[in-house]
Amino acid sequence: MKILTSFSVIKMSEGLRLSYTYTEIDPNTGVPINNNAQESRFIVQDELKTNSNNIMKYIQDNFLM
Repeated sequence: MKILTSFSVIKMSEGLRLSYTYTEIDPNTGVPINNNAQESRFIVQDELKTNSNNIMKYIQDNFLM
């Protein structure tokens, strides 16, 4: 099984990039198979783009004044 440990959304000239880190664990033994694995991809779904932009706007409006 894979367990998400972190994620971020990064604005790039090509669009929004979703980067995430996870740990893969053997479901039978509980032993980590792949620790701190990282992947990324561009967000292409409109709903995810909207949600990501809303979170970034919230941060901008409330924490970066």
